[in-house]
Order: sequence, then C-alpha cells, then structure tokens
Amino acid sequence: MGTSIDVLKQKANNLRIHSIVSTSEAGSGHPTTCLSAADIISALFFREMRYDSTDPHNPNNDRFILSKGHAAPVLYAAWAEAGIISVEDQLTLRRIDSDLEGHPTPRLDWVDVATGSLGQGLSIGVGMALNGKYLDQSDYRVYVLMGDGEAAEGSVWEAVALAAHYDLNNLIGIVDVNGMGQSEPTMYGFDIDSYCRRFEAFGWQAIGIDGHNFDEILSALNKAKSTEDRPTMIVAKTFKGRGVSSLENKAGWHGKALPQGEPLDTALKALGPLSTAGSFQIETVPTMTIAEPQTEEMAPPEYQLGEEAATRSGYGSGLAKLGDANSSVVAVDGDVKNSTYAEQFMGKHGDRYFEMFIAEQNLVGAGIGLAKCGKIPFVSTFAAFFTRACDHIRMSAISQTNIKYVGSHCGVSVGEDGPSQMGLEDLAMFRALPGSVVLYPSDAVATERLVAQAAAHHGIVYIRTSRPPTPTIYTASEAFPIGGSKVLRYSDSDAVTVIAAGVTLHETLKAYETLKAAGISIRVIDLYSVKPIDAQTVLAAAAATNNTIVTVEDHYPEGGLTDAVLDAVAPSGVKVHKLAVNGLPRSGKADELLEAHGISAGAIARKVQEIA
Repeated sequence: MGTSIDVLKQKANNLRIHSIVSTSEAGSGHPTTCLSAADIISALFFREMRYDSTDPHNPNNDRFILSKGHAAPVLYAAWAEAGIISVEDQLTLRRIDSDLEGHPTPRLDWVDVATGSLGQGLSIGVGMALNGKYLDQSDYRVYVLMGDGEAAEGSVWEAVALAAHYDLNNLIGIVDVNGMGQSEPTMYGFDIDSYCRRFEAFGWQAIGIDGHNFDEILSALNKAKSTEDRPTMIVAKTFKGRGVSSLENKAGWHGKALPQGEPLDTALKALGPLSTAGSFQIETVPTMTIAEPQTEEMAPPEYQLGEEAATRSGYGSGLAKLGDANSSVVAVDGDVKNSTYAEQFMGKHGDRYFEMFIAEQNLVGAGIGLAKCGKIPFVSTFAAFFTRACDHIRMSAISQTNIKYVGSHCGVSVGEDGPSQMGLEDLAMFRALPGSVVLYPSDAVATERLVAQAAAHHGIVYIRTSRPPTPTIYTASEAFPIGGSKVLRYSDSDAVTVIAAGVTLHETLKAYETLKAAGISIRVIDLYSVKPIDAQTVLAAAAATNNTIVTVEDHYPEGGLTDAVLDAVAPSGVKVHKLAVNGLPRSGKADELLEAHGISAGAIARKVQEIA
C-alpha cells in the first residue's frame, strides 16, 4: 500500500516550511518554485521511488534529477525529512562553507549531476535510462523533474525524440507547469493539453494532472511505471507559491526569499507547524547483481613507421581495442561515426554503442548520464560541433563527470568543406574547464595510446583528432603519459624551439629539414599534452635555445596551444612567437589553407629565419 496520502500531505507541507525557512535564512533563493513542486516531491521521495537511504551509490536505486535546479531547497528538504541530512543542515543553504548550494552539485553524495542551467536534466536522464535498460539491465527508474519554462529549450526536445527512439519506458519525466517564468508567464501558460499533445507527437505517453492532487499524482506515477514500450511525461498543473496566499500564483516573486520578520511569520502561520505524525515507507531497492567490469591491457598499436594514417583513424582503431580490454567503455556519436571512426567501436561492440544523431547537446547529456552510472563514455563528433553543446560540456565539469570527448576535423586542415566544419575554438573551450585534460596527438600510434590514457584518467579528457592522413612517426612501444611531451629534434646548437602538435607538427618536421639545409638548427617538441603541459621540458628547451620559442597551431590564436605555452613560460622571460589561424578561413585544399594562414612548413621556416 505504501505511505498514506495523509502522510504525503503532511510531508509536502513540511517541505514547504523547510524551503521558506532555509531561503529566508540565506536571504536569497527560489522558495515559490519549491512550493509548487512540494506535492510531487513528497509523492516521489516518500512513496514512489525505490532507494536505499543509507547508500546513495547503490546501483539499483531509482535516479532523481532535479532539472529545475533552482528548486534545490525542496530537494534538500526531502533529504532532511528522509533522515539523510539534518533539519539544521538546511539553515546553511547557500553559505560558502556548506555543500547545500544554490543549485545542486555533486559535492553532495545524493546529487548525481549539477543542474540549474535549464533544459539539461532530461538529456542526462536519457543516458541513465539507456544504461539501466540496455547495459546494466537493471529495473531502476529515472525520474526527471522539469520546469515549464525550460520546456522552451531545444535540448529538451532532442531528449524527447531520443528517449522515444530508444523506447525508454524506464524514463519518467514530470513537468511542473506553474505557468510563470522568471520575467513573465511561460509560453503555454496552464495549457496542459498543449504540452501533452507535443509529447505525444514525439511518441511519449503523456498524462495531464492536477499537481496538487495526490490521487492524480499517484495514479499517473503508477501508470508510468506500468508502461512497457515508451517513456512517460507527467504534465502537472501547479501554482507557484502554493500554500501561502501572499505568494500563490503571484508574479514578481521569482528568485526572492521572504524577508525575516512579519512576511516570514505570516507565511509560516499559513502553513502551520512542522508535523512529525505518521510514518512513510520507502520501497525496498530490488536486489540485482550488476556485473563487475572486466579490464585488461589494451592491445598495442599496429601502425608501421612511415605509414600514412589520420589521427581520427587512430582514434577508431584505439577505441575498438579499448572496448575489447574494458567492458565499462561505451561510445556515443552524433551521426558522424564514419568520419570520427567511432564506427569501428560500433562494429565490434554494438551493444555498447548508442547513436545520438544530429543532436549534440544530447550527445553530451547522454554521455554525462552514462558516466554517472559508472560507464566510461567516449563522446565523439566534429570538434566544431562541440561548440553547440558548450553549456552541457561546462555543466559536465561542474558535475565532476568522468567523460571523454573526442573532436575530429579540427583546424583549416579540414580543407574544402570550409569554415563551418573547422574546429578552431575547441582547445580554448576545453582548456577552460576546471580539472580537464586536453590531448592533441600527432600520429595514429600516439592517438591509440592516448585513448588508453584517457580511459585510465578519472575526469574530463578531450582528444583532438585531425582529418588528413599524416605519417606515423612513433613506434608501437612509445609511451604517452598525460602531462608529457616529445622532443623529436635537438642539438647543442639549436637556435629556436618550435612547439607544435597534430598537423602542424608534421609541418614543423618539414621545416626542420628546410632549415637544416640552410644551416639553421631548431629544436622540435611535440606538445601532445596541451593540458597539463610539460612545463619542465618546455622551459629547459627555451633555456637551451636563446629563450626563444615559436608555437604553431591549427587553431585560432586565443586560448589554444600557444596560450598553454605562454602560461608555462611567462614568469621566466621567454619570448614566444605565435603562428596560428588568423582571420576567417575559406574553402581550399589543406596545404593551400595552411600556407594562407601562416602555419605551413614554409611559414615556419620563414619565421625562424626572421628571428634566428
């Protein structure tokens, strides 16, 4: 039977009281959106969801994602009522020394993902549901509570389409339709039928309810749980500020805490005292065994010295081998798997590959969800297209996610496809993420080795791969630790150090031969680890070459490889000459574009001759 409706009502009232008190104590927050969701949260946490309140990491726990992250106080209140945190803890809301932040983050064990940048929770829920249904084959359910305002985000509808495509009947979304956005009414107001028609058109079961009526809430949740062939969206009409007449359905209260004194006292009087009467029953987590991942050493590269191969090809062969060696590795791609070469993984491990189609925000969001279920996702697309998902990538860092991004077709070396396809901002974007690792291999052997390094590293890793084939310059036995570099050419008479990676490393090696014939010796460094950078090797090279460095990168001048070098050498008085892609590129052959933008072998040789 579960928890009675009378107890659920008491708990919902307690959630409202806690939310008002904690935000008032903090002097900021979003209490009114907490009040609209309190009845839904009560039904979920104290009757419907199955979770072990002593173990947030039980793999069979139902998952809950508060996509409308500004309602964090009501989530913390639910934990307090469940005995997971103390009631007193809530009074530390938004303090610098508290993990109860303004929007949820995984600093708290019971938060899987950071939310608050709206429109992302359902994407992550798709990844978690994919894991439960297809990988772990667990019967946990994923509940995502959204606001009606965020339903205007395109990423929500990407997620809706993908969830229907994969028949994710274990995914239950709830839209808290309180009709009010931050600055004005939401797009469809209280038109519940309009929301339902839209979700149904995408292949979901949609159920419109009164979100303050427990009979309707529980009936909808039961119907959702019994559905076997599609996801369910519960569209709940609610009122912002429910339970407090001075706030209920009143504009102008978004993001405002009730002031201490009479306004707070009046609201609390309307809600009445906290109730400790009655008991609630959390359904027992089902006992299911999740197979332990199998890991072994990855097979070595098979490329031969001098063999022409693109680094994107090395990614494909390396990922397929990694899939053989580690059963936790999964891959997702955005309908470019035949260009990123993720198709090689799909061919060998199709049960661990998920196609996300041309929906890059959900490509990333689903990857986050898979990572938070213990998998090691490799998320691949063109480097340029990751910019479309930049906010999701940013949130993956706040979520402290163990996720690997792989961007191919970087730089002007893409060639005739033109500037829309050229990733020229990606190094800057990924370097800016806290705790990220950024890798830029220059041949297929290095790429395979760095794929293994990425999987072994816990955290965000970005691997940058290139389109054109380049010679294999490393033997299969070469090691590529994160934070390292390779000094490929050196002598006691080197005049300048040239640092490059990827395509421009091969241009630098050509320039080395040209300069050598002209009687000029240069030191050449392959900076395959852009972040963290091998500062010791870079500084030592600079000291040996007149404190002069030339950097060459197939990337815009801002934020890329050169700026990583500058960060490392700035305190030491080293002079750095930057060769990068200036201006807006156009279509053309790769070698023409490298020359036009001053990052070809000829341009490198001319710059060295100018300064040597």
